[in-house]
Amino acid sequence: MTDLPQILCIGSVLWDIIGRTPAPMRFGADQPGRITRLPGGVAMNIAMTLTRFGMTPVLLSAVGRDTQGVELLAQAERLGIDARHVYRSADLPTDRYMAIECATGLVAALADAHSLEAAGDKILAPLADGRLGSAEAPWSGPVALDGNLTTDLLAQIARSPLFAKADLRVAPASPGKAERLLPLLNHPKATLYVNLEEAGILCQTEFGSAREAAEGLARRGAKRALVTDGGRDAADMSEAGILTACPPEVLVTRVTGAGDTFMAAHLVAEYAGQTREDALSRALLAAARYVSGDIAT
Repeated sequence: MTDLPQILCIGSVLWDIIGRTPAPMRFGADQPGRITRLPGGVAMNIAMTLTRFGMTPVLLSAVGRDTQGVELLAQAERLGIDARHVYRSADLPTDRYMAIECATGLVAALADAHSLEAAGDKILAPLADGRLGSAEAPWSGPVALDGNLTTDLLAQIARSPLFAKADLRVAPASPGKAERLLPLLNHPKATLYVNLEEAGILCQTEFGSAREAAEGLARRGAKRALVTDGGRDAADMSEAGILTACPPEVLVTRVTGAGDTFMAAHLVAEYAGQTREDALSRALLAAARYVSGDIAT
């Protein structure tokens, strides 16, 4: 995989604060567990996975000049991620994400990504000023886009000459932000990575399976989409048709970041020349190993 290209990871870079308990939880429950703080955010999660597969990710995001921001970027560099082009704000704090997970999955989460939203198109400056590209010579490699960006900024990206030659790989940050991807739904060079609920939000309906969701996205004008549905069949929709595959059965120990791992593994497999079938299977295996606690994907 030494010929794998650089990839831009554009979106949230923050601290994940995750509380986990092996017990089931109901509303208002108080359980013993473990609380961890790790580098996170969709763009960061994708970048961390890409480094394990031999790619060189370049982060475009916003991070504060506070101690948390300094520590976060230092950690990124230690992981082999190029964070030189991250916008550093003296006025905005470093973003954070907080989640509670139990034996049955995610209980609740809050994403405090307001600094990324406030920074706006400042994070894209390296693509226009010659450091990573320009309007005359735009970036021509893969780009992982994160739904934590605002709808206005995603719409700007969809029509910008800075992305005219890019291979856009797009993921919502959460079902609550899935509608932000609408400006990119019909983009001819965009591949959407969504779960069943997010596909339903984009199509304003409910689907019973990943295949149905893929068909619905195709009807809405999407050129390429991958739909996951937890432990059930996932679907890959393209102009060549729809194929499905079932993920391996594993014991779920965590869920935050699983979709990002799936997306990163799929992208790497495709750029390594694997078939659609093999790329989908590899991505499902990587995500299964991630949720089981085995990060050796």
